[in-house]
Parts: sequence; structure tokens; C-alpha cells
Amino acid sequence: MKTIYFWFVLLTFANGISQNETVVPAFDFLIQFTNCRDFTLSKSQDELYFTIQNTTEEISQIVCSKKIKNKWTTPELVSFSSEHRDIEPFLSADGLRLYFSSNRPLENTSNQSKDYDIWYVERKNTKEKWSHPINIGTPVNTVKDEFYPSVALNGNLYFTSENDKSLGKDDIFVSRWENNAFTNPENLGPSINSTGYEFNAFIAPDESFLIFTGYKREDGLGSGDLYISYKNKLDVWEKATSLGSKINSSAMDYCPFYDSLTQTLYFTSKRNRATNQSFLNLETFLKEINQYENGSSRIYKCNLKL
Repeated sequence: MKTIYFWFVLLTFANGISQNETVVPAFDFLIQFTNCRDFTLSKSQDELYFTIQNTTEEISQIVCSKKIKNKWTTPELVSFSSEHRDIEPFLSADGLRLYFSSNRPLENTSNQSKDYDIWYVERKNTKEKWSHPINIGTPVNTVKDEFYPSVALNGNLYFTSENDKSLGKDDIFVSRWENNAFTNPENLGPSINSTGYEFNAFIAPDESFLIFTGYKREDGLGSGDLYISYKNKLDVWEKATSLGSKINSSAMDYCPFYDSLTQTLYFTSKRNRATNQSFLNLETFLKEINQYENGSSRIYKCNLKL
């Protein structure tokens, strides 16, 4: 069945964000998956990880594809998959550690799911297999949920949580890597967080900017929208601004990943362009409801110069 692609002309924002390409499906082979999200790409551009879910999102698994002879392989489940909900992979710059979020139990002897923690697997080189999953532990993980790990080159870990330091609901925190250990998490403050929901933050490798989702903000388009905040010369986060209606939609837009090498923003969206109309036959009806932008969780990309 032919998939309809919708193209959006992107403009240049006054805040210096240059957008001159179109929002399109991230990779052709993703079209086969009805519900997918959470994207991370290796610095060498030859290994990617993302999450596949069922339509109601209770079942989530992380999969991997590798580029061999300039062609992406058929995605496969990662070796550390479990019967629990594994989501939100993030690959370190050297490709030797993969962080993710999971509600798997701390001990292999239990089958009972727990709250979401941040975990990681590691390897000595990119040719080796991943280790068994390792819980990142305290002070990052708590009795509350921890989500969406993103790590800067200096080892500082940015993630989502709702705890006693939250300004409202879900907030974005940083746990700094100092003396070979993570420090107590710090709330990023009101320039980024609010009394509502902020989540799914991608940190630039040099910590110069942060892209995240703000949910149902006053300047939003109706659901989750992507925002960006820059760190100024005083090492302070500036007030976050929306990436605008040429990227955001009225549906949930979330899970950003920015590839600085190709200046490409990858993100997940539940945008929907399907319309109710008089259909001539079943073929045209199915074509309309099965297009890429049909309300399912899909991964998109666009050129974005930051």
C-alpha cells in the first residue's frame, strides 16, 4: 500500500534557529511499525536504536538496526530485552554505553514490574555484545519514576522525574558526573520546568542547549510541544522557547534527538492528517487512514541548524 507523505515548508525563526527543509519520516523502514518512539543514533552514523510498542503502549521493546554497506539492516530486538517495558535508549558518544528506562525488577529472581528506573548496558568495543543491564542506582534512581536519560560529553546525566524537588508534575533534572559518581539530582529551574509537565529532554553534547517537551503550555498547540533552551555565558539556562508550528503539531510531539553532524532533529509525533470524507471505495479509505501521519506514534526528522 502506498504511503502518503505530507511535506511542510519550514521557515527561519527570529531566535536564530534556521529551518529550511521538510518534516519527513525518519527512515523508510520505520513505515512498517505502527507505533514507535525514542530514537538514538551513533556518532559514526551506522547504528541506531528505537522503541517499538503495541497500540496501547503497555508493551515496549528496544530494537537496533546497523548500517552495513550503506544499507540499514532489518531491526532486531536488543540482547537485553525483558518481559517488562523497556523504553528510551540513549547511546553514549563513544558507543560503548547504552542508557535506557525500564520498569524491570532489580533482581532477576522476580517477575514483578516496579517503578521506572534508568539502566545501562556497556561493551568494550562496538563489535562486542552488550553486557547484562545495570541499574544506575542512587542518587539518580528513587522510589519515583525516572525516564529519558540523555548524557553530555562530560558525563552529566539529564533525565525526567517527579520527586520532592519538582516544581509541579514531571520535571527535568541533571545529575552531574563528579569524582566518578553522580551527584544528587538538581532541578533545572523555572526557565525550563513549570507547575505542569516537562519531559523527554535531549542535552547537547557540550550542554549548550536542551530540547524537551512541555505539555499543554499556554503558548502550545494543544498537547506536547518541543521547546529549546540555551545556556548563556553565565552558565544559566535561558527561558525556553517553542520550536514553533512548523515542527510542532496539535498532537503530542516528543522524544527529541539532535544529530549535530548532519544538523538533523529527530522526534516522535502523533500528528494526524487523516480526514473524514466521502470515500469512493475501500482502497481510498485504507489509503487515507494508513498514511504515515495518522495519529500513530511515528518518528520524523527535519533539518535544523542550531
